[in-house]
Amino acid sequence: MADMDDPAPPDASPAAVLTPARARRGRPLWPRALAALAAVYLFVAAINLMGHGLKTVAEVPSSEAFLRESVFALADHPLAGVCIGILLTSLVQSSSFTTSFVVGLVAAGQIGLPQAIPIVMGANIGTTITNTMVSLVNMNRRLEFRRSLGGAVVHDFFNMLSVFLLWPLEAAWGVISRPAGMLAEWLGGAAFFTADPTDVNVVKMAVAPFTAAADGLLQSLLGLSKTIAGAATAVIGIVLLFVALIFLVKMLRGLFKQRLSGLFSRTIFRNKWSAFVVGLLITAAVQSSSVTISLVVPLAGAGVLTLPQVFPYTLGANVGTTVTALLAGLAAAAMAGSDEAARMAGAAALAVAFGHLLFNVIGTSVFWPLKWVPISLAKGFAKRASRRRLLAGVYIVLAFFVLPTLLIVLVNRYGRGPG
Repeated sequence: MADMDDPAPPDASPAAVLTPARARRGRPLWPRALAALAAVYLFVAAINLMGHGLKTVAEVPSSEAFLRESVFALADHPLAGVCIGILLTSLVQSSSFTTSFVVGLVAAGQIGLPQAIPIVMGANIGTTITNTMVSLVNMNRRLEFRRSLGGAVVHDFFNMLSVFLLWPLEAAWGVISRPAGMLAEWLGGAAFFTADPTDVNVVKMAVAPFTAAADGLLQSLLGLSKTIAGAATAVIGIVLLFVALIFLVKMLRGLFKQRLSGLFSRTIFRNKWSAFVVGLLITAAVQSSSVTISLVVPLAGAGVLTLPQVFPYTLGANVGTTVTALLAGLAAAAMAGSDEAARMAGAAALAVAFGHLLFNVIGTSVFWPLKWVPISLAKGFAKRASRRRLLAGVYIVLAFFVLPTLLIVLVNRYGRGPG
């Protein structure tokens, strides 16, 4: 047998003298690309399945009545409203559900516009829990965990900063609810819009077989109650989410070590405006900023994208997620009826949706020029959490569950009433 250090014979083919690394780079990319796309599909399906299960529980008549009569009854205090939005959205993993539910309550006259806007603000914070959980997949790789956590929590900190800025102004002067109400009143009935805000969601149609199979298996075949079946569906979705993420990270790591590492920088993320528009369009299409932002967390972890590249993309996703509430508000206005009370309720519901949009537009206008603030906070937190990894889990539990619940209890006991 020839020595491995001997030079290759003169008639050897070029492939024979390739190093292992170059040989790997010469392999076709399409099998890994297809596997990565399959992982993305599974990932989106898992998030949808998780949200579907939790929303199924929330939509059980007893649960819905509890939300309407007990939880949202605390929303008279604007701080409690923010905390309700954070907690509910963290539990159901969908700001679209929270905002659409609030739109329905306003349309039905259960709560007013000043009570609804803080809940929508809180929903913007609560929806960030998904992408933060996604970053935990890289916990066993310190550098990747640091980068992916930074790419995730920059979304959290942007929304928190926006709430800290705008909530006091809204509570004192109605800086969001007043212009939103005027805009909705100016638009009038909006009867030319569809009454079904979900009839054009192609992505949800693509992953619908998963939710249909879960409902069929757990409710029809096993005969579980809607509450238990919804909870079980959510658990299945969470497990599937982490399986899809592990597979996706593995495929992406292989892809970007080959020839695709510069693709995103040259196309989608070539400048801040293209990243913003892509984030907006993807979120408007899938109607979930959680999905949109979670998709780039593994890319940040792999070092393909930097925080300054991810940040405008998250801003676009934040604006894009308002499409769902706008469609729900327009549908409520379209179906409001012709009498004055119904028309006013429909206009108020539409105003909630415009308030959601205004909140994100104003927050973007302020913190895009000041991007160093959320980016620095994200970098600093990710650096510390990569050294003490328990800190990331503590942050999720405290920020999204313990602190909002504690504040709701304190406000209910000591601070009922506006302001």
